[in-house]
Amino acid sequence: MARKHHHNVYVVLLSPAVLQEPKFRKCNPDYDATRPCVYVGMTGLDPDDRFDKHKAGIRAAKFVERYGERLLPELYAVYNPMPYDAARNMEVELAIALREKGYGVWQA
Repeated sequence: MARKHHHNVYVVLLSPAVLQEPKFRKCNPDYDATRPCVYVGMTGLDPDDRFDKHKAGIRAAKFVERYGERLLPELYAVYNPMPYDAARNMEVELAIALREKGYGVWQA
Protein backbone atom coordinates (compact mmCIF):
# COMPACT_ATOMS: atom_id res chain seq x y z
CA MET A 1 0.00 0.00 0.00
CA ALA A 2 1.41 3.41 -0.97
CA ARG A 3 2.22 5.73 1.88
CA LYS A 4 0.61 9.15 1.80
CA HIS A 5 2.89 12.10 1.28
CA HIS A 6 3.63 13.59 4.66
CA HIS A 7 6.68 15.81 4.28
CA ASN A 8 6.34 19.55 4.56
CA VAL A 9 8.35 22.69 4.02
CA TYR A 10 7.88 25.46 6.57
CA VAL A 11 8.97 29.04 7.17
CA VAL A 12 9.58 30.53 10.61
CA LEU A 13 9.58 34.26 11.26
CA LEU A 14 12.77 35.21 13.10
CA SER A 15 13.15 38.19 15.39
CA PRO A 16 15.13 41.07 13.85
CA ALA A 17 17.65 40.44 16.65
CA VAL A 18 19.00 37.59 14.50
CA LEU A 19 20.70 40.31 12.45
CA GLN A 20 23.17 40.69 15.34
CA GLU A 21 24.54 37.23 14.42
CA PRO A 22 27.57 37.63 12.11
CA LYS A 23 26.90 34.26 10.39
CA PHE A 24 23.35 35.31 9.56
CA ARG A 25 24.45 38.68 8.16
CA LYS A 26 27.24 37.08 6.13
CA CYS A 27 24.74 34.71 4.45
CA ASN A 28 22.42 37.58 3.58
CA PRO A 29 24.53 40.34 2.00
CA ASP A 30 21.58 41.62 -0.07
CA TYR A 31 19.09 41.68 2.81
CA ASP A 32 16.34 44.30 2.39
CA ALA A 33 15.53 45.79 5.80
CA THR A 34 11.86 46.17 4.79
CA ARG A 35 11.59 42.33 4.61
CA PRO A 36 11.47 39.89 7.52
CA CYS A 37 14.15 37.42 8.53
CA VAL A 38 13.09 33.77 8.23
CA TYR A 39 14.19 30.19 8.62
CA VAL A 40 13.21 27.71 5.91
CA GLY A 41 13.06 24.02 6.79
CA MET A 42 11.51 20.70 5.87
CA THR A 43 10.05 18.01 8.08
CA GLY A 44 8.09 14.79 8.16
CA LEU A 45 6.08 16.30 11.03
CA ASP A 46 3.29 18.82 11.04
CA PRO A 47 5.01 22.24 10.81
CA ASP A 48 3.41 23.35 14.11
CA ASP A 49 4.88 20.32 15.89
CA ARG A 50 8.29 20.89 14.31
CA PHE A 51 8.28 24.55 15.39
CA ASP A 52 7.43 23.51 18.96
CA LYS A 53 10.38 21.09 18.93
CA HIS A 54 12.75 23.83 17.71
CA LYS A 55 11.61 26.11 20.54
CA ALA A 56 12.02 23.28 23.08
CA GLY A 57 15.58 22.67 21.88
CA ILE A 58 14.77 19.25 20.35
CA ARG A 59 16.84 18.81 17.16
CA ALA A 60 16.67 22.59 17.03
CA ALA A 61 18.19 25.00 14.56
CA LYS A 62 20.03 27.51 16.75
CA PHE A 63 18.47 30.56 15.12
CA VAL A 64 14.93 29.18 15.43
CA GLU A 65 15.44 28.18 19.06
CA ARG A 66 16.80 31.65 19.93
CA TYR A 67 14.89 33.93 17.56
CA GLY A 68 11.89 32.01 16.19
CA GLU A 69 8.62 33.89 16.71
CA ARG A 70 5.97 32.05 14.70
CA LEU A 71 5.29 30.15 11.52
CA LEU A 72 4.45 32.00 8.29
CA PRO A 73 2.08 29.53 6.59
CA GLU A 74 1.20 32.06 3.89
CA LEU A 75 4.70 31.42 2.49
CA TYR A 76 4.57 27.60 2.43
CA ALA A 77 1.15 26.02 3.01
CA VAL A 78 0.34 25.83 -0.71
CA TYR A 79 3.19 23.31 -1.23
CA ASN A 80 2.32 20.82 1.53
CA PRO A 81 2.23 17.86 1.90
CA MET A 82 4.67 16.30 -0.56
CA PRO A 83 7.05 13.36 -0.96
CA TYR A 84 10.42 13.49 0.84
CA ASP A 85 12.51 14.29 -2.26
CA ALA A 86 10.14 17.06 -3.32
CA ALA A 87 10.25 18.59 0.17
CA ARG A 88 14.05 18.42 0.24
CA ASN A 89 14.22 20.24 -3.10
CA MET A 90 11.46 22.73 -2.24
CA GLU A 91 13.27 23.72 0.97
CA VAL A 92 16.25 24.90 -1.09
CA GLU A 93 14.14 26.48 -3.85
CA LEU A 94 11.95 28.37 -1.37
CA ALA A 95 14.99 29.66 0.54
CA ILE A 96 16.56 30.90 -2.70
CA ALA A 97 13.31 32.53 -3.87
CA LEU A 98 12.82 34.36 -0.56
CA ARG A 99 16.45 35.51 -0.47
CA GLU A 100 16.06 36.84 -4.04
CA LYS A 101 13.06 38.87 -2.80
CA GLY A 102 15.25 40.46 -0.10
CA TYR A 103 14.29 38.32 2.89
CA GLY A 104 16.99 37.47 5.41
CA VAL A 105 17.07 33.65 5.14
CA TRP A 106 18.63 30.86 7.14
CA GLN A 107 18.31 27.37 5.73
CA ALA A 108 20.26 24.46 7.20
